[in-house]
Amino acid sequence: MSNPRSVLITGCSSGIGLDAARGLRERGWRVFATCRQEADCERLRQEGFDSFTLDYANEASIASAVATVLDRTGGTLDALYNNGAFACPGAAEDLPRGALREIFEVNLFGYHDLTRRVIPVMRAQGHGRIVNCSSVLGLVGMRWRAAYVSTKFALEGLTDVLRVEMRGTGIHVSLIEPGPIPTRIRENSIPHFERWIDWEKSARAEEYRGLLHRLYEPKQGPDRFELPCSAVTAKLVHALESPRPRGRYYVTNATHIMGLARRILPTSALDWLIAKS
Repeated sequence: MSNPRSVLITGCSSGIGLDAARGLRERGWRVFATCRQEADCERLRQEGFDSFTLDYANEASIASAVATVLDRTGGTLDALYNNGAFACPGAAEDLPRGALREIFEVNLFGYHDLTRRVIPVMRAQGHGRIVNCSSVLGLVGMRWRAAYVSTKFALEGLTDVLRVEMRGTGIHVSLIEPGPIPTRIRENSIPHFERWIDWEKSARAEEYRGLLHRLYEPKQGPDRFELPCSAVTAKLVHALESPRPRGRYYVTNATHIMGLARRILPTSALDWLIAKS
């Protein structure tokens, strides 16, 4: 009996990563479900997952996670899903250098570091799938999200080049671009906002004061464009299992609308649309 296909997934403590881990396991994949916190890994181990820590901000953690996977599979890995990320809300003019350095370490440099470590394995075995989780904010920029947007725009470019460079190697590279999905990214962004954004001294202090409820108060019902995490998993399944995976997977109507708008609208019209949304 052949061994099941194996996939390493990051950011599995909740939301998109957790749904992906459960969904792929149901399809027969051997899932290595990683999280930044050991407590979350322990919870996943109680569900029967191979789970251990992987912190994108820590190179030693990334190296250890890859070594653990290879030790448990005998040196192979069929797929990587780079999913874990965080946001730091705030106006662009209020983002100090340290805030951008911190978010790029996780949302871009960590993805790249992990990907580089698995590519030699995939080259040696002659096949592999690499899927990076981007965002509708990797297609268009929106106010108060400059830090997150900039990492996702950079991820899009890096992934596009990698996909072209991997042609003919048997390694397929894809982007998944969700829009509104019910995750904990807003709640998880609060410590980063509080650490880096001195909003009371900002020229936009009154605007912040009017927006803080959106950060701190529970959401009042779903977004009208919102889809469940399973919608992302469905796209991931195609990216991992289709003989001809796509380079890009739009998930929600918001992504389709903004993707189209970016292609057909002049910049001024797109700016107006984004400002109104």
